[in-house]
Amino acid sequence: MKCMYCGEMESKVIDSRVSDDGTIIRRRRECINCAKRFTTYEKIEPVSVYVIKKSGNRQPFDVAKIRAGIIKACEKRPVPIGKIEALVAEIEKSVYNSSENEIHSVKIGDMVMQGLKEIDDVAYVRFASVYRQFKDINTLLSEIKDILSAKNIK
Repeated sequence: MKCMYCGEMESKVIDSRVSDDGTIIRRRRECINCAKRFTTYEKIEPVSVYVIKKSGNRQPFDVAKIRAGIIKACEKRPVPIGKIEALVAEIEKSVYNSSENEIHSVKIGDMVMQGLKEIDDVAYVRFASVYRQFKDINTLLSEIKDILSAKNIK
């Protein structure tokens, strides 16, 4: 591993730790030349998955876009960041475990909506209003009524 301070290619590993979820290895290294220490991370490189947009265009799957959309929907709501990260991780895992090279954006959107429905009703409606592009207030009210009736059944 190349030293970020002097550019030397030789370094020795002082300490290695696995992350809590077991997906990343953190290595503490020391440069053989200048003796300065630095940290590196090893992570499995996922298979390339492409998202097929509604327009038919394809773009690489980007979990950061999902995270940003969920955070925006949960803005100013009492939703712990841990629940958001768990939902993002669940969706990411589902996409990569599908063993498909392409996935439709509609399927990803449905996964996000299902997860948000379980976490927070307001965040769900916010996301749904953008994702489903409600044409008028009656469609939005219909969706809210469906949520309320589902809550009364439980």
